[in-house]
Amino acid sequence: MPKLGLCSDNRSRRMFLSDTSMGLTGLALGSLLPRKALAAETDLWSPPDGKPHFAPKAKRVIWLFMLGGVSHVESFDPKPALNKYAGKHLSETPHREVLSSPFVKENLKAFVPGQHQTKLTLYPMQSGFRERGKNGVCVSDWFPNIGSQMHELSLIRSTWTTDNDHGAILQFHTGHHIFDGYLPTLGSWTHYGLGSMNENLPSYVVLGQPPGDCCGGMGTHGSGYLGPEHAGVLLQVDPANPLPFSSPGPGVYKEEQQKEFEFLNRLNKLSGVEYPSDPALKARIKSYELAFRMQMAAPEAIQFKEESEETKRLYGMDNELSKPFGEVCLAARRLSERGVRFVQIYHGGSGNAWDSHKDLKKNHGDLAAKVDKPIAGLLQDLKQRGLLDETVVVWATEFGRSPGAEQSNGRDHHPFGFSVWMAGGGIKAGVVHGATDEIGFHAVENRHYVTDIHATVLHQLGIDPKRLDVPGRKRIEVDYGKPITEILV
Repeated sequence: MPKLGLCSDNRSRRMFLSDTSMGLTGLALGSLLPRKALAAETDLWSPPDGKPHFAPKAKRVIWLFMLGGVSHVESFDPKPALNKYAGKHLSETPHREVLSSPFVKENLKAFVPGQHQTKLTLYPMQSGFRERGKNGVCVSDWFPNIGSQMHELSLIRSTWTTDNDHGAILQFHTGHHIFDGYLPTLGSWTHYGLGSMNENLPSYVVLGQPPGDCCGGMGTHGSGYLGPEHAGVLLQVDPANPLPFSSPGPGVYKEEQQKEFEFLNRLNKLSGVEYPSDPALKARIKSYELAFRMQMAAPEAIQFKEESEETKRLYGMDNELSKPFGEVCLAARRLSERGVRFVQIYHGGSGNAWDSHKDLKKNHGDLAAKVDKPIAGLLQDLKQRGLLDETVVVWATEFGRSPGAEQSNGRDHHPFGFSVWMAGGGIKAGVVHGATDEIGFHAVENRHYVTDIHATVLHQLGIDPKRLDVPGRKRIEVDYGKPITEILV
């Protein structure tokens, strides 16, 4: 009879460990494994030690991403000049020279030929606007609740990117054009650099429906060459089934499953006698224990029975229109306070709902009504619980929308200048940084490529991205970005 051991059937230790790890969503388990043991098991380079490079201002991140391209001029960068020049060709306005600017010419080289060409007949604003918040920042009437919180955040009106199609979603998360492939995202770099703050939940969680494959798909919260253990784990806001395939099924009692875990642990410990110094085996044993705890922790984190009615109203859960996204935002707060380091939230789904090539007024008006109250509620709730000071909240979208008209009542994709805002975690409150020109065509003041947003988030977490380099991976300066110091406390 062959001796019981890891290689009794002539398979490698790694194959054995791979086979025994396939249940209970391997990706989620990977994010829970001890870092050094995992590195030893996969023969990868040693990851960082999980310590910040310098004193952090924040512990965690909530990353809100609107899929499809929110119009900056109908959200956080109103441009009344569009009403003045409405119906005029760009060449008939004082801004006719904009297309000859070096920045625009350079970006046009990256455009997919024949797609999303610059629209030259200007289109009036489709929403009203007024000064909002205690600092009187002009914000669209479609975002009155977020607008009321403008004194709590830093608004960056000068972000730019180079992709004129929805591959810009992937570019915003990795800093690279989609043609460069699937590379590590901001959330994966955060997990890689700092590891987990808890033992019962993944460190990097994703809520909402990710974009479709044409826009990066799961790669927008993937980890590229860092390995799948650093990728985001998609959870559903459904206490009965938060992590697909993680539960044993309706026909298996908890007590029965616990016995199964105990049996597996006994088998693993028998092998542990033969391989007492094997870190991979120790990691695998611990993973089973963690997996069982995660089955208990994940449903608890995303159920709301203990939340007050006042809190639910704060998130807009008393309104059928805003309730679904309100539940997502409330789940994000609950996950964050339970030690999840990076919560990434999508709104817009695989259809990129904010992509308003036509009927912009109806499209943006309807969608804003779904997210405005929940996002404002999230900011207020974090603040009243003392969590905002240690949580960086980011609101972003892949690009803005063109000042010119498309299909008579819509706007096309526009990467030359658009808005992002950040709050909490050592970010200055009540700041407006950067600017686009009078018609919102492109960033003209304090311009920031998307990796400057990444660098700012990492800086607040105490991470220097240049010290996270991976051997054999060549990176250039734009990969790292530069922290936006003007918005930092």
